[in-house]
Amino acid sequence: MSFSAYPKFFSVVLGLILLGGVARAAALPDFTELVEQASPAIVNISTIRNSNTEGREGRLNQEQLPEIFKHFFGERGFDGRKYDRQRQPQSLGSGFIISVDGYVLTNHHVVKGADRVLVRLSDRRELEAELIGVDPRSDLALLKLDAKDLPVVKIGDSDKLKAGEWVLAIGSPFGFDHSVTAGIVSATGRSLANENYVPFIQTDVAINPGNSGGPLFNLDGEVVGINSQIYTRSGGFMGLSFAIPMSMAMEVVEQLKVGGHVARGWLGVIIQEVNRDLAESFGLDRPKGALVAKVLPGSPAEAAELKEGDIVIAFNGEPIERSAELPPLVGRVAPGKTVKLDLVRSGRNKTIALTIGVLPEEGVMLKAGAATSAADINPLKVRVAALEQERAQQWELSGGVVVREVLAGPGADAGLVVGDVITMLNGQPVGDLEGFAEVATALPKGKAVPMRIVRRGSPLFLPLKIKP
Repeated sequence: MSFSAYPKFFSVVLGLILLGGVARAAALPDFTELVEQASPAIVNISTIRNSNTEGREGRLNQEQLPEIFKHFFGERGFDGRKYDRQRQPQSLGSGFIISVDGYVLTNHHVVKGADRVLVRLSDRRELEAELIGVDPRSDLALLKLDAKDLPVVKIGDSDKLKAGEWVLAIGSPFGFDHSVTAGIVSATGRSLANENYVPFIQTDVAINPGNSGGPLFNLDGEVVGINSQIYTRSGGFMGLSFAIPMSMAMEVVEQLKVGGHVARGWLGVIIQEVNRDLAESFGLDRPKGALVAKVLPGSPAEAAELKEGDIVIAFNGEPIERSAELPPLVGRVAPGKTVKLDLVRSGRNKTIALTIGVLPEEGVMLKAGAATSAADINPLKVRVAALEQERAQQWELSGGVVVREVLAGPGADAGLVVGDVITMLNGQPVGDLEGFAEVATALPKGKAVPMRIVRRGSPLFLPLKIKP
């Protein structure tokens, strides 16, 4: 190639690069039309508290709690000045209008403890809202405005969301109304700590204090989620945000409209994850399902003769891969309805019918007690004692033995600690010291078997293996 040909050559290369950039830009979504159409239905929510009360989150020391799930409370106005909690309206979050007659959906933690709730519309009107009802378990609240012919959002089907799909949020972070951020769906069906009944949508959309309660849109301009939580070390956005699926939220809305509260389905079991060792000990080919660690007395599970040690692998035809998948499925079933549970019991598949109950308002609290005297050393290499009556009553135990000392050996390898109560070994109930000794001496060697314990009032299965 001659020197004179170089300018032409580089011009062609540059043109190709620019064309490639244009093509890539053309492949990115344009959100302008979506924002123009949806923004009028997005609102800012402020509250007035007559007493000096903290929100659900309160004040957290970030140095003491380096990793938290944080709800989005706006502590300051856009001018940076702190509000007087007792008298001035406090801009806490966002919401959106779901009906022309004035129903507004937001988060429960946004309006919790409020004496008055103020809603500021996109046309700058400010209306006082009536609180129709709240559902703390899903962190949802339904408000009602005394207005007509209001702009509304379109409701989408969150069950169709897929990881990698573009989504967009509109809200009021730090008081900046109608701020728009975009990203993709990172995952669906996420279970968060202490949030058993919501299969969250995880995204990388930038969410900050004030976005809470605002909508998450798909590219069709439909609301598919309600921005609710972020995972953070700093208190601000770090790339992990979580939204409540709209399909579940609308079920909550219908119940709040009718009665002001939500009735959820209830099995009455305490469950745990099945890891590789537990799967082996229960004879499963791989980890799957939800392991029943405790059947609560008087529960639908007890009436259906569900047993501790059962592994639920399907609920009404829906496969259960992880234990976290079971509570949301149960919670969405209307109380009184009969469902089918597919189980693995003692290595065999079994199907039972069960009538769903109503989830109690307050959870069953299991209180801790104290340990007592000593007994003999056994094949587990732990020293155990008789279960005292007071602890048995507090933890609702019909039998078991208390771990008083843990030596190096199978028990320590399984994770036993002083104070644990052993209630079952290899599927055999442990009633007292004599029964424990009988079952322990008959344990197979070189094979993992399930051991059920109660630790600080909470039931738990551990895989136990006696070395040959």
